[in-house]
Amino acid sequence: MQLQLSQKERMLLEDEKHQEEICVQKYQNYAQQAHDPQLKQIFNQLATEEQHHYDTINQMLQGQQPNMSHGQQGQQGMAQGGQTQQSSFQGAMSNQGDAVLCSDLLATEKYVSSTYDTAVFEAVNPVVRQALQHIQQDEQQHGQQLFNYMHSHGMYPVK
Repeated sequence: MQLQLSQKERMLLEDEKHQEEICVQKYQNYAQQAHDPQLKQIFNQLATEEQHHYDTINQMLQGQQPNMSHGQQGQQGMAQGGQTQQSSFQGAMSNQGDAVLCSDLLATEKYVSSTYDTAVFEAVNPVVRQALQHIQQDEQQHGQQLFNYMHSHGMYPVK
């Protein structure tokens, strides 16, 4: 079944596609910069999921039904984060660098999730709306994963 997109939906999807492309690039680049192997793994997993979002949006822009199935295996375990803190100066510096990467990605996820809010409300086609809601929920889970990692590693204390 061919998706019929309004001009507004096409514009919204193009904007979201651009945001997803930035997310993929950030996660891939930050995975290379991260010091903690667990964080590298989280960033690589999230890059894969962001790529799936990009591909889903591309499918809709081409008039195709989106394929919403993708694995989120290992997300539960990674969302928990580890409880170890590094105590050496070098470990603290690595932790500080990783904290900057995490903070930037958390801010990115907050922003991207908010852009989906507008797109969901302005989508006419129910298939498009449902796909955007699904992606937005994924983005919120990504933010939760980052927050959980940061909190468990002393990067985001909650008082």
